[in-house]
Amino acid sequence: MGKLPLIDSKKLIRRLLKAGFQYPPVKGKGSHTALVLYDEVGQPHLVIIPHRNPIPKGTLLSIIKQSGLSREKFLDLL
Repeated sequence: MGKLPLIDSKKLIRRLLKAGFQYPPVKGKGSHTALVLYDEVGQPHLVIIPHRNPIPKGTLLSIIKQSGLSREKFLDLL
């Protein structure tokens, strides 16, 4: 397993959008960004990303868990 990189929220959002995530139909405002990915059975995976530079490692682990992706696949996106 690779180490978690230090990454800022803007870069993470761009990478997740390229991986198939999209903005949810109802968009909030504030210091966080929400992205959603629907899996094969239509189950949504909602990811909440705080606007931080860099994102803390614990928060990044939580984002990985929310995304429904394996840690290895998630790190390949970065």
